[in-house]
Amino acid sequence: MKKFGLNHFLSVLDSVRSMKALTFGLTLVRHAETMYNQKGLLQGQAIDSPLSETGLQQAEAAGLYLKDVVFSNVFVSDMLRARQTAEKIMQHNSSCSGLQMVCDPLLKEKSFGIAEGGRVQDFKEMAKAVGEPFPDFTPPGGETQEQVKERVKTFWDKMLQRIGAVHWDDRRQEEAPPRSSVEGKADDGVGDVPVHALVVTHGAYMRVALRYIVEELHCCLPRGCDEVHVFSLSPNTGLCRFRLNVTKQGNRFVLLDVRCVFVHRAEHIQK
Repeated sequence: MKKFGLNHFLSVLDSVRSMKALTFGLTLVRHAETMYNQKGLLQGQAIDSPLSETGLQQAEAAGLYLKDVVFSNVFVSDMLRARQTAEKIMQHNSSCSGLQMVCDPLLKEKSFGIAEGGRVQDFKEMAKAVGEPFPDFTPPGGETQEQVKERVKTFWDKMLQRIGAVHWDDRRQEEAPPRSSVEGKADDGVGDVPVHALVVTHGAYMRVALRYIVEELHCCLPRGCDEVHVFSLSPNTGLCRFRLNVTKQGNRFVLLDVRCVFVHRAEHIQK
């Protein structure tokens, strides 16, 4: 896979400055823990379980961590565990008081077919028995990685069009260069942008989304961050953040570039 480093990012940034572009942030969050997570059981789409007591505490912690981060849009999987997580985050955030939570089935978890409701360990054994890697295995009745990726791509474009249509006039005449280092703050990468989307979804879905963003959208990764970590399962309420530049071509909005600020941040549940 072709690597895209700092020089590539700076080159793209120069191009962005030479044309009209909207810069916005995207914070991707995995839902908080459910009893199924706690017991090592697969949920997928057929099982719409609520958050556990620990999960409610995790969602509360994520909300407190993000309480001063400004959001302009909220997109959420229409499954209960994701909606409960988003609700907790929004309750603590004054910028969300007038926002509508947009529930989108495109953000649903991957379907695991006949394996749903069973043990994750049994799912791994099923994959091993047919000689396939665990994360990519599709049990009977489940979604393939490609099918999930198509949902990711459709949501991504839908998000770009919605944000572009609503916020195009919020772009700045001269885009300031992003901070060169991550400071470990809740607003890393988004403190200087006028538009910021919160997206709450699921673990397996996020794995596919991150692979698509890195491999097909050529996302620039943070220094010292390897793909093994990026493509690993995010912890419950793990946070990933990106910074995007979008321009307008005719009546459509298209991505110019995307940069990853951090992946799988979980300090809020590790204290």
